[in-house]
Amino acid sequence: MQKLLLLIDIQEDFFRAGRLFEKRAQFTTAINELLTLFREENHNIIWVRQVFKEDLSDSYLALRHAKQQWTIEGTAGCELLAELTRLPDEPEIIKKRYSAFFQTELDVLLQEISPSEIVIAGVNTHACVRVTAIDAYQRDYKLILAQECIDSYDKGCHEESFNYMVNSGIGIPLSNRQIQHHINNAVYA
Repeated sequence: MQKLLLLIDIQEDFFRAGRLFEKRAQFTTAINELLTLFREENHNIIWVRQVFKEDLSDSYLALRHAKQQWTIEGTAGCELLAELTRLPDEPEIIKKRYSAFFQTELDVLLQEISPSEIVIAGVNTHACVRVTAIDAYQRDYKLILAQECIDSYDKGCHEESFNYMVNSGIGIPLSNRQIQHHINNAVYA
């Protein structure tokens, strides 16, 4: 049974300051654990990055109105965290909205892979992770929420959104150790 790791917006701009900056080392260690597990077991990995033009003409409405500049094309801030390595055979989706499904090729890739379940990791829980998880759930994908690998710059928003996804049945929360056990034994830990 094919598993898939979907990594959302683990980009430099989101880890430059505040809560995510403080948790960066712990977060990247946990992400690298999942990457190693999925690569060793020959499961698929898809990277998702948010990237906007400098004039924000392709960004979402609130960002254009606020004229906030992050994850701008061609800047270091839109790149994956330096501690992470994307292999050439691991697809990358560039998105312009919260959902990794919105006007991207993610649906096509998932239809080709046909994963039995998707493990979701990334930032920010209350925005891109949550909306992507809901869209995946609405497409009948079985989801695992990688507890150590999902977070937000705002602790309250993270907790509220993570709890929402768990309590509404969108995804099952598992630690990296539980995910490893689950993948190796094909049962929930």
